[in-house]
Amino acid sequence: MLWETFRLALQAIFRNAFRSFLTVLGIVIGVASVIAMITVGQGSTEQVTADVEKLGTNVLMVVPGKDSMQGGPTGTADPAFALRDADLIEDELWFVDLAAPLGFSRARAVFGNENWRTDIVGTDNRYIEAANWEIEAGRIFSAQELKSGRPVCVLGETVREKLFGYAIPLGETIRIKTLSCEVIGLLKSKGASTFGSDQDDFVLMPVRAFQRRIAGNTDISMIYVSATEEIEISRAKEELELLLRDLRRIAPGQEDDFSVTDMEQIATMLSGITDILTGLLSAVAAVSLLVGGIGIMNIMLVSVTERTREIGVRLAIGAQARQVLLQFLVEAIVLSLIGGLIGILLGLGLGILGANLLSVPFSPDISIILIAFGFSALVGIIFGYFPARRAARLDPIEALRRE
Repeated sequence: MLWETFRLALQAIFRNAFRSFLTVLGIVIGVASVIAMITVGQGSTEQVTADVEKLGTNVLMVVPGKDSMQGGPTGTADPAFALRDADLIEDELWFVDLAAPLGFSRARAVFGNENWRTDIVGTDNRYIEAANWEIEAGRIFSAQELKSGRPVCVLGETVREKLFGYAIPLGETIRIKTLSCEVIGLLKSKGASTFGSDQDDFVLMPVRAFQRRIAGNTDISMIYVSATEEIEISRAKEELELLLRDLRRIAPGQEDDFSVTDMEQIATMLSGITDILTGLLSAVAAVSLLVGGIGIMNIMLVSVTERTREIGVRLAIGAQARQVLLQFLVEAIVLSLIGGLIGILLGLGLGILGANLLSVPFSPDISIILIAFGFSALVGIIFGYFPARRAARLDPIEALRRE
């Protein structure tokens, strides 16, 4: 009985194939959009996690003032860090492998007729090791260069390409502001981050040279701390904060004039942003399912009107009302499921395309696919029930009179 009902439903659907396709188009678009959005969103979240893991899950970043991630403005009025602070952190805390000082500025690098505005980072070799940078060619800073503040530099891949094309510029001299800087090394490219920022667009130079010739002060903008894996990052953060409060003579009850951020916080924040955007886009896409359901109800009502005489004949020869109701309800459900299947295939295809365009992993979620498919069936049941009930309640005599 059920198989015969299913066969009749397919026969009715393919009798008007083009009309049936237009009817389920809303379901197709809704299911495809939801699957594509969530697939790309989950791929972005995985990419964020992978990018953070590249930097190390045991990394802490210390900046003066309140960090914007914690809800406060960046504190330019708070005292900056000094070089000795990084050394003290490394010496005083047993779990700290490396504590690298960082100074930042933005300037134009010039070589011959080429120039490029980039980030200038003053640091030492500890940062190269802690941030997992690899040397593509040349070398890192020597102890004498770091101590004397000699103007030498290591280039990120983007800066090398903009100034020198594909040449290896070791030994060449670039100009940053009024400073002539010898290129001694090239860093291996890390490419773009999850949100499109270029991780290779910077120039490294010895921190003392940066302070004297670029920044014009002895301030340190950030201390990049790499902890051992023998300690939980939350405990490491607490002990680091206690040491910094002591070093900066912050009295009990006073607020910190610095901020310590770990990679887990950054990953959570970025993943949260991705999840919110994915949820909003998916909610908008889900509206198409509602529109598709209305389309199915509309076409089923038309179908009942067109097939009134057929319904009257079935009822007159002994068909029960529930059998007529089941026939039209199954027809609506089959329509929705066909739209759901097409939507799933289209959504996965769009997900692959989006993942390739955004350079994120293709990460389909089977549970979301099953939910979308089940929801399409639910749409068929909900919006197909009213037309099916209307067909089942037709008076056989009145139906047979209908031409």
